[in-house]
Amino acid sequence: RRRARDEAILKANALQTALQEELRALLPDPPPLDLGNRPLDVVLIAGVNGSGKTTSIAKLAYRFRQQGRQVLLAAADTFRAAAMDQLEIWAQRAGVDIVTGPEGGDPGAVVFDALQAARSRGMDLVIADTAGRLHTQYNLMAELRKVRKVAAKSVEGAPHETLLVLDATTGQNALSQAHHFQEAVEVTGVVLAKLDSTAKGGMVFAIARELGLPVRFVGTGERIEDLAPFDADAFVEGLLG
Repeated sequence: RRRARDEAILKANALQTALQEELRALLPDPPPLDLGNRPLDVVLIAGVNGSGKTTSIAKLAYRFRQQGRQVLLAAADTFRAAAMDQLEIWAQRAGVDIVTGPEGGDPGAVVFDALQAARSRGMDLVIADTAGRLHTQYNLMAELRKVRKVAAKSVEGAPHETLLVLDATTGQNALSQAHHFQEAVEVTGVVLAKLDSTAKGGMVFAIARELGLPVRFVGTGERIEDLAPFDADAFVEGLLG
């Protein structure tokens, strides 16, 4: 009986290990972020309103500042006054500079001004917020393309990373959003906001399978420190308990 039990345990462990390896293989390791190799890095952040975009930007800014980067935020979501106000508050909390524009103003102009300001102030990283209205609105995608062009004209190779913030709890809708944004601005990675114990971890696999995009960071709580690089090994282990 003991031997039968031991064999059953061995089989269960082997099955668990095999499943873990299969799931891990679905999440290929991405190359390092293309940041830190030039005088000024530019990161565009995209995502719909309510996805956790503003707080994710603040968390990223705080994280990079903790690593010694000189960070400046560009508040280019000019279509929503609340977005600019929120980002200013978060910039203060993160201890980073911010450039804003008038409500309803040209987002491209804000990004241009931010890049000029970054150069004059000796900053080495600009993180630009972008408009977050519904992804089905064509004008929004046109604005995003325009912002991207402004960045490219101002800084060689910019934007060097374009990160899409997705709400981990919204499932299929988040994937639909991602497809639209990917077409507009060539997304290079995903920030999964709200990936806590209640969120559906299957989103991570769907993003890898359907979009071919790496998950770069995950939001793990409400505090400004609650952002971590995505660890595929730890994620799969946690998923299988």
